[in-house]
Amino acid sequence: MAKLTTIGFDADDTLWQNEQFFRLTEDRFVALLGEHGEAAEISGRLLEAEKRNLGFYGFGIKGFVLSMIETAIEITRGQVSVAVIGEILAAGREMAAHPVETLPHARGTLEALAGSYKIVLITKGDLFDQERKLAQSGLGDLFDAVEIVSDKTASTYKRLFARHGDGAEHAMMVGNSLKSDILPALEAGAWAVHIPHELTWVLEHAEEPTDIRRYRKLNDLGGLLDLLAEIDR
Repeated sequence: MAKLTTIGFDADDTLWQNEQFFRLTEDRFVALLGEHGEAAEISGRLLEAEKRNLGFYGFGIKGFVLSMIETAIEITRGQVSVAVIGEILAAGREMAAHPVETLPHARGTLEALAGSYKIVLITKGDLFDQERKLAQSGLGDLFDAVEIVSDKTASTYKRLFARHGDGAEHAMMVGNSLKSDILPALEAGAWAVHIPHELTWVLEHAEEPTDIRRYRKLNDLGGLLDLLAEIDR
């Protein structure tokens, strides 16, 4: 069995909270437009806008804010008020300024792994926002490398694990998203460890690959050290 030398970690909702702030802002947005439709309809229209806009704006707060503005224009048939647009922009700024809340066992696990493995942060989203969150998390010094990418695919993992390690065969990816962190890492030939989060964006949902040898699932990051010891044996 190929020895593990490199471990990649996702950031949002793996090392720190993220999705909950999008959900709270969406609730605020729906309330702003409440007189123009049912909550489920407004949320559905917003999700469709987000899907359409991923190829233009990518992942993150800026794309989310632009999708809310686009949805507000559509739902009001162009009659959305300047005040509502101002509220949407303010909500986006509040998201971008929110303090970072690290998840349980994040720091302890990274500290325990330091020196034994090459530790790489692999995250997607807006460059400025991801850099801000990493700095505020206090975890930055624990990584050997940081990669902020536009999307996560098998080729992404092959390239990054070759750049920062001994290739995907000797690497593991840890994250909360089956679609972005798990399936493409497995396709690249790496190990993949799913750490489910209670809130995961619907566009990150995928079927769990329970029949793949290099796939594991843990309740939280606290179980990673024992898993690595088991694999290394």
